[in-house]
Amino acid sequence: MRKTLTTALLTTSLLAAGVANAADSPLLWHGESLTYLYGKDFRVDPRIQQTVTFEHASSWTWGDLFLFVDSIWFNGATNASDGHQGFYGELSPRLSFGKLSGRDLSFGPITDVLLATTLEYDQNDGEGAGRDQRNYLVGPGFDLKVPGFDYFQLNLYYRKPDGGNAPSGAWQLTPVWAYTLPLGNSDLLIDGYLDWVMNNKGSYHANLHFNPQVKYDLGKAMGYEAKHLYVGTEYDYWSDKYGIKDSEGFRTDQSVFSFLVKYQF
Repeated sequence: MRKTLTTALLTTSLLAAGVANAADSPLLWHGESLTYLYGKDFRVDPRIQQTVTFEHASSWTWGDLFLFVDSIWFNGATNASDGHQGFYGELSPRLSFGKLSGRDLSFGPITDVLLATTLEYDQNDGEGAGRDQRNYLVGPGFDLKVPGFDYFQLNLYYRKPDGGNAPSGAWQLTPVWAYTLPLGNSDLLIDGYLDWVMNNKGSYHANLHFNPQVKYDLGKAMGYEAKHLYVGTEYDYWSDKYGIKDSEGFRTDQSVFSFLVKYQF
């Protein structure tokens, strides 16, 4: 199964590259950002974390692409096996059947149907951490038109782990959204995602990861160009984190607010 899913991800990339080369202007738009986060009361990992995140989002004639890389510092790690620093990243290309076929696939609230794929990579420098792994995700994706939202996506994945504590695959539902609210002479941006792993496989427990950000457009409030400098908070709720069942002896249900500063290029 790992080979099949890896092949699917490679095929997606090759098809995308072929379509891109055939088009005069394959890249429709792109944006990058850097985010700093500081939070306490994390579970499973050390309690205090600082994170710097690089994000890229782009739209192409063949679909869209989102990727990010987290560089995480675990404050308070007491020995090498705790891990003092970790890296986590995701690469998520989606193939648009509407764009590739040149047809309007919209019906009801759905504006496009896509093949959604994601490669997740988690690396922890602790020798005893035991969580370095890759996850391969593939399934149908949908772009939705929801009144008031800047965008709303819904992806249904089959996820196949390679390493870590998840010995077999599971299904995952992932909505992604953004909503802008006027606030005084600026705006409040509420965006985020939810990952719901719906079935148990072996020792891996079903879990739900809810991760919204609430950000104030500070640059616009100060008279500079809008949508570049944000301050705010990120909320991270994760039940049965990493698929480890919460218990009295080992708490894995996480609820953390983090301070956030984001600069969008």
